[in-house]
Amino acid sequence: MDFSLTELQREIDTSVRKVCAEFTDDYWHECDENARFPEEFYSAMASAGWLGITMPEELGGAGLGVTEAAIMMHAVANCGGGQSAASSIHINLFGPHAIVVHGTDEQKKRWLTPLIQGKEKACFGVTEPDAGLDTTSIKTFAKKVDGGYRVTGRKMWTSTGQEAHKIVLLARTTPKSECKKPTDGMTLFYADLDRSKIEVRRIKKLGRNAVDSNATFIDDYFIPESDRIGEEGKGFYYLLDSLNPERVLVGIEAIGLGRDALQRASKYAKDRVVFGRPIGKNQGIQHPLAEAWTLLESAYWMCLRAAWLYDAGLPCAAEANAAKFLSGRAAFDAATKAVLTHGGMGYAREFQVERLFRESILPRIAPVTEQLILSFIGEKVLDLPKSY
Repeated sequence: MDFSLTELQREIDTSVRKVCAEFTDDYWHECDENARFPEEFYSAMASAGWLGITMPEELGGAGLGVTEAAIMMHAVANCGGGQSAASSIHINLFGPHAIVVHGTDEQKKRWLTPLIQGKEKACFGVTEPDAGLDTTSIKTFAKKVDGGYRVTGRKMWTSTGQEAHKIVLLARTTPKSECKKPTDGMTLFYADLDRSKIEVRRIKKLGRNAVDSNATFIDDYFIPESDRIGEEGKGFYYLLDSLNPERVLVGIEAIGLGRDALQRASKYAKDRVVFGRPIGKNQGIQHPLAEAWTLLESAYWMCLRAAWLYDAGLPCAAEANAAKFLSGRAAFDAATKAVLTHGGMGYAREFQVERLFRESILPRIAPVTEQLILSFIGEKVLDLPKSY
């Protein structure tokens, strides 16, 4: 077994960090404070060619794997921007995967090329207020009409909905009661996000304020048939192609944030002198930070193991879910200890760790809860009865 990164993977890490180094703590503080999308960062990453790291080479992408994407996103989240930096470009890596696999050549060229170039942004419309993680119970319905579909429904937690030009939209085309399996009868679209006809209402939230989250209201909105991805009724299965990569990326982004928080705490502990000695000399400070390092390190390698399995075409659902579970907890633990190490100043925005702390809770909640991950592992790995 070789646990070292390849030369290409090390080059990805170095190159991405060079771009990220142009954006200081003050920049990310201002974006968070004013709830402003980090457009300059997004444009810099697009100009450097990073938005297409997993996209087909013939469309201008790099055609690389989830492992390389994970290394990239770890660097992005580790350089001060945290979840705000990662979330601004995250959907480019997993959101359009259904298009890559199931889209026509015409659709790939029409949709993916502007995403890779940074000329268009996309958002994800799957979660609904009454369904939550029970995706088979969504109520958004696409009625077949001449030339396309008329869609009515509501989506929740639509990230970047204020900025996006397009929406990856999951809707029922057959009522659940009429399907043989609850996962049947859902169709996936990649449609224009026309805000003159679709209401996108921003949700005020705890953290990651530079990247908006929204409630989205759709009322009798026409989507042409040419904007449907693959076959009608197969949308849920197309989404499954993206779930494991998404868990890996969310996990390793959390690790990047957690390692940043830990580094800031260690620096503060060396510099802060109380009672004539640096507080980092005290085991009461050292041990919690050292423990945080061990948790982050183990979760990081679980992320890379899951990514390697996916790229090798091997089963990786348990590992991807475990990676997300471990990473979310490790990052939250590290960010919490970073705030506590700073004492009163950890509560002040000047030292940035409070911003990282606010963002660190997100990967414990989304895109799937810890409870559902444990239920999945209990059923699929431990062969226990299904609990939900």
